[in-house]
Amino acid sequence: QLQLVESGGGLVQPGGSLRLSCEAASGFQLPYYAVGWFRQAPGKEREGVSSISSTGGSTLYADSVKGRFTISRDNAKRTVYLQMNSLSPEDTAVYYCAAVFEPFEKITQLSAEWPYWGLGTQVTVSS
Repeated sequence: QLQLVESGGGLVQPGGSLRLSCEAASGFQLPYYAVGWFRQAPGKEREGVSSISSTGGSTLYADSVKGRFTISRDNAKRTVYLQMNSLSPEDTAVYYCAAVFEPFEKITQLSAEWPYWGLGTQVTVSS
């Protein structure tokens, strides 16, 4: 069972930045998995934010975060990152990372089925 743990959330002022991390449990072969970031704000449906292919060669972003967020990964550290810049109150949500087995270098759409999920980390953007 793949275990994912998110970290890096917190309270930040509008215009600020945060970097979220998603770490896979020790011994897990993260290089064979695509990873996505999702978020869910209170009273709203879960929204796909970004995904990255198993080797990091391909990425995609939701229109709402394009140009502000950057996804990356360090497979040696079993970690995927989400750098979030120019944050606004609309970015306030619980952020989750998810993974799906995809050993080939191809992007996985945010609308695909993601079987493995972390528990989330809260991001609050407020002055």
